Amino acid sequence: MARSFYILLFTFLLGNTTLFAQTELGQDLRVSDTIKKSKINMLAPSKAAFYSTVFPGLGQVYNKKYWKLPLVYGALGTTIYFYISNNNKYHAYRDAYKRRLEGFNDDNYTYLDNSRLIAAQKFYQKNRDLSVLLTGLFYVLNIVDANVDAHLMQFNVNDNLTFKPNLYRNEFTTKEDLGICVTWKL
Repeated sequence: MARSFYILLFTFLLGNTTLFAQTELGQDLRVSDTIKKSKINMLAPSKAAFYSTVFPGLGQVYNKKYWKLPLVYGALGTTIYFYISNNNKYHAYRDAYKRRLEGFNDDNYTYLDNSRLIAAQKFYQKNRDLSVLLTGLFYVLNIVDANVDAHLMQFNVNDNLTFKPNLYRNEFTTKEDLGICVTWKL
């Protein structure tokens, strides 16, 4: 009996929402939604990633983040430059070492012995391989940045939703406490 009474009371309170509305007699309660809904393009992140895959930096242009272009081309250009430089030096030391094995001693590295030529080859080969790895890493980072940036452009970030820390005085201990306030204006 008591259980059915509580269920009936709970249903009545949830079903009758005007019970808690406080309006003057004869006035209607009108709530207006101030948040404007914008159409979300679900394909924008995949397009941005595709554009950056085809041509690095094009995804950033698609997202209208033009300031990221120098970063993309600076990172890729620097690593490609070091790849070319280390590859040329590796081949120069390798060719000099091969010529010494054939019996010639007319290269530009006559001041180096064979063990130094081998050490130089290993050094520049390691740096060349590292440059290739970094180039691939920056290329993938370019694609991920375009994709994530396109995803984040779809979020509603305005002043109606704020999050700020606040210091307040605790009434019981009279000490400063750190509080967090989340505000959502409708």
